[in-house]
Amino acid sequence: MTKSQFPSSRFTLETGFHVTVQVPESHTDRVMAAIMKTASLEQGDYDSVAFRTAQGVQQFRSLGTGHNPESPGVVEIPCLELGFFMPNDPRRVTEMLEAIYHAHPYEEPVIRVQDASRTRHIPGLDEGNPNRIWNSPDAEWYKPKS
Repeated sequence: MTKSQFPSSRFTLETGFHVTVQVPESHTDRVMAAIMKTASLEQGDYDSVAFRTAQGVQQFRSLGTGHNPESPGVVEIPCLELGFFMPNDPRRVTEMLEAIYHAHPYEEPVIRVQDASRTRHIPGLDEGNPNRIWNSPDAEWYKPKS
C-alpha cells in the first residue's frame, strides 16, 4: 500500500505497525503503563491512543518445555487485548516490545506486530463539521479519564 494509491486532500497515510498483545485482565494496567513509558502512542494532536477489547478468554496448554510444567489440559484465562499503532522506527518498536516482555506475567506473551497504514487528518480542514465533538452538545461517550 502506498500513499499515492489514496490521493486525498482530506488525509494522508502513514506506514508503521499495528501491535496487539493479549494480557490477563488483572495485569492490563501494568502492561499498558510499561508501553506508555517507551511509546507515547501519538496520533496527530493526541497521545495515549490505544484500544482495549472487552474481556475474552485466552486458552493454552503448556507443553512442559519452558519454565512451566506440562498442563494436563487446556487452561483458560480471562484476558483483554490491547492494540495500538507504532511508527516505522525499529529501535522504538524494539524498546516497546521489550517493555511488554518485562511487564507481562507470561513466559511467552501473545504479541502480534503487523505492517499497517493509518490515516492522518490534514489540520484545519472540516472544523465546522457538525459531527465533530467540539460542535456537538456534551457527548455522553466523551469522558476523559482522571
